Amino acid sequence: MNEAPTSALLSVAVDAPLVAPLSYSAPDGDASAFKRGHLVRVPLGRRKVEGVVLGPTEATGAFSVKSIDSLVSEFPQIPEPTLSWLEWLSRYYLYPLGQTLALCYPPLKSRGRGSRKSSPIPEATAEVRVSLTEEQQQVLASIRAHPGFSAHLLHGVTGSGKTEVYLNLIADTLAAGKRAVVLVPEISLTPQLLRRFSNRFPGQLAVLHSHLTDREKTEQWWSMIDGSRKILVGARSALFCPLADLGLIIIDEEHEPSFKQDEMLKYHARDAAVMLAKSHNCPIVLGSATPSLETWHNVSLNKYHLHTMSRRVADRQLPTIEVVDMRSERDQRRLAGTASNLPFWLSQVLYEQLSACFARSEQAALFLNRRGIAQSVFCPSCGTSYECPNCSISLTLHGKNHLVCHYCDYHERLNETCRECGSLDVGPLGLGTELVEQDMVRLFPSLRVARADRDEIQSRLDLEQMITSMEKREVDLLVGTQMIAKGLDFAGLTLVGLVMADVGFNLPDFRAAERSFQLLTQVGGRAGRHSEAPGRVIVQTYNPAHVSIVYSLQNDFVGFATEELNMRRSLNYPPVMRLACLRIIGNHEARTQQAAEALGRRCSLLQQQKQPYQPLQILGPAPAPIAKLRGKFRYQLLIKSPDHARLAALCRQALGDEKWLPSGVKVLVDIDPMNLL
Repeated sequence: MNEAPTSALLSVAVDAPLVAPLSYSAPDGDASAFKRGHLVRVPLGRRKVEGVVLGPTEATGAFSVKSIDSLVSEFPQIPEPTLSWLEWLSRYYLYPLGQTLALCYPPLKSRGRGSRKSSPIPEATAEVRVSLTEEQQQVLASIRAHPGFSAHLLHGVTGSGKTEVYLNLIADTLAAGKRAVVLVPEISLTPQLLRRFSNRFPGQLAVLHSHLTDREKTEQWWSMIDGSRKILVGARSALFCPLADLGLIIIDEEHEPSFKQDEMLKYHARDAAVMLAKSHNCPIVLGSATPSLETWHNVSLNKYHLHTMSRRVADRQLPTIEVVDMRSERDQRRLAGTASNLPFWLSQVLYEQLSACFARSEQAALFLNRRGIAQSVFCPSCGTSYECPNCSISLTLHGKNHLVCHYCDYHERLNETCRECGSLDVGPLGLGTELVEQDMVRLFPSLRVARADRDEIQSRLDLEQMITSMEKREVDLLVGTQMIAKGLDFAGLTLVGLVMADVGFNLPDFRAAERSFQLLTQVGGRAGRHSEAPGRVIVQTYNPAHVSIVYSLQNDFVGFATEELNMRRSLNYPPVMRLACLRIIGNHEARTQQAAEALGRRCSLLQQQKQPYQPLQILGPAPAPIAKLRGKFRYQLLIKSPDHARLAALCRQALGDEKWLPSGVKVLVDIDPMNLL
């Protein structure tokens, strides 16, 4: 191999798990044909891979380099603002740059019009324009007063008309010759939402989400790149579509944990989007009725502008919320001494409200964030509980005898006798949506019931059919998990019951109270959105004094956020401090534990030896709350830091080249983790 002249060397970030970019020579020594942001094919070992040109580089010594194979001319050059953002993303989340850049391209390399049975975008129909409320007009004026990069929190109660604000801002953006990106949680990408955007901007909408085919994703990607579409609506991955003339980013339901990617590049789409807007010098609007404490903290630091909408459209009233103490309900039934015809989970108050609701031919929803018949199966004779052999998780009972692990999809048949002692006493413990559905059909035999959980809703078509049935009033009662709490808007829905609000209270996660408050508020917000009379929300709980219930009952987000932030501050948890989670995962328990302990020693040694690391806190290592998942043993180590720079530096130095790790063990770095289970 001939040594290449220094002037002809180019730095290329290849699509491989490499920390640093590689140097390649230009074919024929002419580097002028290769610009920063071009996609190229290069040799890597015995194979050829794709990579992105970062620019010219200089040799640091006499060495031979391989030549770039070819320019992949099919794809356009990544725009500089997007490329700079991708480089930041790689640094911030400690993920290989080449693999980060690869996320910019569609799944199929060749462009072609494949046949599709249906379009991912609903047909546009004539839209009935609505007059803006005074609050909507004030918010629009305030946001428009900040040209260029600016971050805005739109804190509006459920039903206050945040989407109408988005649509007006998008119209401004298109009129200025720019394009807009709107991110929503995957589960909120319903035909209801897409129809509203498509009706307002016919022929201008592109959509990207995980339920599209590879051909559909590729075509939608190209429709934005070639300029034929101006508005991209999608889940978190839509952020990577490399647009040159981006003029607005909107993140709806910005508090949603699903904006955080838990695999591969563990980025948070909301935080990444703020940096993308900064790179493109355009505004970003974060919308929510229950903002994340990270966003609220940034408002308190004057980094984000706050805009509040406290009233529903047409001055419709917020729902009336009633809390039922299930401890008192249980005690009253015991004192009565007679068997109740109501199931153990259903209070007399909720039963009466449901009966009245159905008598008025109105719709109701029951929310329970647990699937199946029961959360576990237990033998009281010998104490055996039925757990997944691959995960340290109880198996969930579905139907009469179908045991399932909701993490790895392990299946097992439940026999009538205990597998350990042979007792006939083995039976279910807990409650799930499937049992709620069965009990409601027993109580109301003529009731038309739909269930919305991951067992019933397994595809986007299933979700669309459920929504259509609710809109056509073909369903009287909707029973579901958290998927019914997000973005759904049904005119006939006037009553919402939270069957067991306590489900998320005691999870081993410092965000448990925040998520519970958000879920309670969002679920309740589905009720009475289109009725003149206020909707009703019944909250059943064994812990009515819990902070999330007390503040959601008063619809007091500010009070909740203040108390919760004070607690986080006392414990040095985000958003007051920065956090990294180092997850040690391996096939063998002892080897995984040894690797975790070795990593802990490396972190502690660095902290002792280097003064900048001394303010950092190192917790662990310890077994993860879910100590075994899909056959892998799991340990984790948490690091708290006053700033990201020291946090990232310690993680990089502690991991080093990772050659110290035993075989079969790997360490995954999660910056700003959202899931600590």
